[in-house]
Amino acid sequence: MKLLAIESSQNKEYYKSRYQQVVDLGVDLYVLNGEGDPEFWPADRYRIAGSREAAKLVELAEDWHGSERFDGVLTFNEAGVIAAAVVADALGLPGIGVETAKASRNKYLMRQAHERGQAAHPRFRYVTSADEAQAAAAEFGYPVIIKPTLGAASNFVFKADSAEELAERYQQASEGLGGMYWSHAEVAGLDLGPDGLLVESFLDGREFLIEALAWDDEVYLGSVVDRITLEGATFDDDVHHAPTSMSAEDLAAVHEVVKAGLHAQGLRRSVAHAEVRFHQGKPYLLEIAARVGGGGLDEIARLTAGYDPIMAVVDVARGVKPVVRHYQPTGTHITAMCLISEESGTIREIRVPEEVSSSDQVFLLKLTARPGDVNLRPPHGNSILGFLGTTGTSYQEAMDTMTDFADRIKATVEPK
Repeated sequence: MKLLAIESSQNKEYYKSRYQQVVDLGVDLYVLNGEGDPEFWPADRYRIAGSREAAKLVELAEDWHGSERFDGVLTFNEAGVIAAAVVADALGLPGIGVETAKASRNKYLMRQAHERGQAAHPRFRYVTSADEAQAAAAEFGYPVIIKPTLGAASNFVFKADSAEELAERYQQASEGLGGMYWSHAEVAGLDLGPDGLLVESFLDGREFLIEALAWDDEVYLGSVVDRITLEGATFDDDVHHAPTSMSAEDLAAVHEVVKAGLHAQGLRRSVAHAEVRFHQGKPYLLEIAARVGGGGLDEIARLTAGYDPIMAVVDVARGVKPVVRHYQPTGTHITAMCLISEESGTIREIRVPEEVSSSDQVFLLKLTARPGDVNLRPPHGNSILGFLGTTGTSYQEAMDTMTDFADRIKATVEPK
């Protein structure tokens, strides 16, 4: 089986471990990057288009497909969802379609789809000026959320509690868009929808992360994870626990809203990463991405729910229904977090002691930052050093171990 992975702009080596998981499943994996590092993947299975232009990616993919006969196209990169759909369509391979990809990538188009499909969502407005943002907030009531339509990883996503704070956050988000990786990583040469800022009403309850699968008329929640980070003005998405503490009744309500959202976006045969938040006792959609979740969410799904999102990606890419069941926890408890240094500047060193790296309670230890990288923290960006996850026989045991181990990992950052 031959699959083609797409990144319109390579995100450092962030997805390399995911690609290796695909290879370990017995797949011959080829990688096409619009822009990328020449040494990123074995030369006989790697090509760089030298451009993010859709036409160039398609041209190179079609030429390669002529000799290799790929069985499917995939991406793990949020900024690769539309590019993968374009290439899959051009090669006549299974895919979600370009318009569905746009509605699953651009947050404004996504909200419009949820509205049409009557999937519960916060109130929203696309704004092009500080005055428009203030008007939307005055109508919705504070607090409000402001975020980019084509962002990811919580970059320049802020909560504002007052008109004064919104004015400050609007300026920071507006100025930050141009320098954000996601702003210059998308496929070029296509209308991707409005590229700017959304103001949304605030949802006041707990948040949950879901690895889902849409297959024809059915939707499966393969994995459900609690987000347990303390709420602040920025969203680092940094501490999680599974299995979920959600009640059976709430889980059923979440299933319905995720199903409505997936179908509203046009996702009928696709993996998905859904984020849901409760408000006044009812679940609402934060977003649904047409890809699997990042960090260690794939391993969390395997450990705590017996669902393999990476295998599902492989199966969906070639048009085969994955092995999946409705959510059923295994009984294993985990906690996981993003590793963060609050100092902005250049990373000089990240030290992980052996007692952490060799512990049998560590199921996830992945450094995504390297010496020389620039570490940006809100309001200038949302860089992370990597991910750490630990197991336990209970939530408390897993949490205590993770907190202890995270404190032992030291990063040296040279201030700007």
